Amino acid sequence: SSLTEAKEFVKRLRRQTDLCNMVKTVRALLNNNSTVTVLRSGLHAIFNEKSLDVTKDLFQEKFRNPKKRQKNIQLKCLKNLISSLTSSTDIRDLLSCLSSDLQTFVIKPSKSKEAFKEQASDFMLKWNLLLSNVGKILTINRTDSFG
Repeated sequence: SSLTEAKEFVKRLRRQTDLCNMVKTVRALLNNNSTVTVLRSGLHAIFNEKSLDVTKDLFQEKFRNPKKRQKNIQLKCLKNLISSLTSSTDIRDLLSCLSSDLQTFVIKPSKSKEAFKEQASDFMLKWNLLLSNVGKILTINRTDSFG
């Protein structure tokens, strides 16, 4: 049991270190006005060009029960995050925005522990897919925004 706990501790520590490094990088980027401006324009262009249509189609969940169909909450969260992104934005403000959206779209609507687990895992899966697609589009079509 000690070995299992030690392994879990190491995983959490790695995750914490990764998050700290990511926050340092994001803080440096947020302090650069031109970088934030270019990133925002690139992200807005992705939505205007409808580059994410393939991703939106995956979120439609045509074969699920219509009562359980989600309304692109990942896209709403991303748009909210982009709208709060400015050169003077603190990383804590962005995290607060995302936290608020998660509270509104994932945590509060869950009626039970099982429903929460299902909703949360579904959100994470689609959020990762969305961010991967945004990263690909920025890398391929908008290298200036990605940098």
